[in-house]
Amino acid sequence: MARPKQKKHTARKVLLALLIVIVAGVCVCMALNAVANTKLMTYARSFEPLGYKEDRLRPERDPATGCVSFTTDEDFHVLQLSDIHVGGGFLSYEKDLKALTAVASMIAGEMPDLVIITGDVAFPVPFSSGTINNIRPVHALCTTLERLGVYWCVTYGNHDTELYSLANRAKISKIYSDRDAYPHCLFEVGPEDVDGYGNYAVNVKNSMGLITQTLYLIDSHSYTGMDYLGIFWNYDNIHKNQIDWYKAQLAKMNDANAKTIAGLNLSASEAANMKQQFGSVKSLLFFHIPLKEYQDAYQEYVKNGYSDTENVKLIYGTVGEKDEVICCSDHEDDLFETVLAEKSTQGIFCGHDHYNNFSIDYKGVRLTYGCSVDYLAYRGIDKTGSQRGCTPITVRPDGTFECHKENYYQAKYESSGSEAVTMQRLNPNMEN
Repeated sequence: MARPKQKKHTARKVLLALLIVIVAGVCVCMALNAVANTKLMTYARSFEPLGYKEDRLRPERDPATGCVSFTTDEDFHVLQLSDIHVGGGFLSYEKDLKALTAVASMIAGEMPDLVIITGDVAFPVPFSSGTINNIRPVHALCTTLERLGVYWCVTYGNHDTELYSLANRAKISKIYSDRDAYPHCLFEVGPEDVDGYGNYAVNVKNSMGLITQTLYLIDSHSYTGMDYLGIFWNYDNIHKNQIDWYKAQLAKMNDANAKTIAGLNLSASEAANMKQQFGSVKSLLFFHIPLKEYQDAYQEYVKNGYSDTENVKLIYGTVGEKDEVICCSDHEDDLFETVLAEKSTQGIFCGHDHYNNFSIDYKGVRLTYGCSVDYLAYRGIDKTGSQRGCTPITVRPDGTFECHKENYYQAKYESSGSEAVTMQRLNPNMEN
């Protein structure tokens, strides 16, 4: 009977040794992550304020709509950034520095009135970043943007709050909503009876008080079904009560403009002209995961020999993902149908697919991928450069808009010259 006892004793020793190794490894990772985070935050605080003029546009809360509004009779400049993917750990530290530098450089080069980030600020995936802490990346980006002094909005992506992350959307939303720490952040949690966090609107108004453009930010959630970790790419979409909220907001903005027009000292013909131009408020939508209509539009374009059709007109860009994939939800939603029916939204902006950067007109609505910043999430993406950039959007006083893509590796983004990357061909079937 002695030999079995010895085996049992040996097994306990092995298990104890293994436990000690695991605990020691966790402690070492925690120590390394603490050092990396301290250095990353020091770097974030090192950015100098941009040279915005004293009379720059500043947002104010509009009592008529409850929304934050900017007032101008000139062009309003928005800069879309997407998929920044700050890891916040010791494994991602060098790439995190590059990501923050790229963000700061592109904002400095464009000097927008407002930055809109369409999801995936953080990438708390332990085998890439060395941590599951998604709070550190958020503070690093918030600090960077606050130091620059630019006004900014953000909506959530699927990686911002993974199932295994330290903080969920509710906790991260409290950080974004901290106006004392981050007064330039315009994020709002949104209504409690609407699914998701960060369903809110920002208005652009003219000096007469008329809304010329509404910028809607919507939470496109993460994964659906049993795919809790996103392993099978079962992505969620916009829920019905969010679409209902969007429709209600459209009506609210139209009503606000109708009341403003009624209060102006206008002749009958002038009032009629105002109603024709501003009675139905124009709008743009921003969220992370693309709608299925992105896929529908692109497939129609491909089936026509990579040529425009009656419904589809490629404005610029390409699909650079492997096998020309559009990573949208397989579940139908009615958002695009609602957009067509309401005739307010002229353009939709998303992120998510880092090598896709096209802007395509589909049934009269402009569907645009924002360029990605990512140095971390895709294997080897830090060594390539054709996909990395930003999307400047010009909102005009008459309610129209225009957008284009800008690659990061050009002279006006001064810090980009310090990187050695390959400017790859994203899609042999299309122009980049």
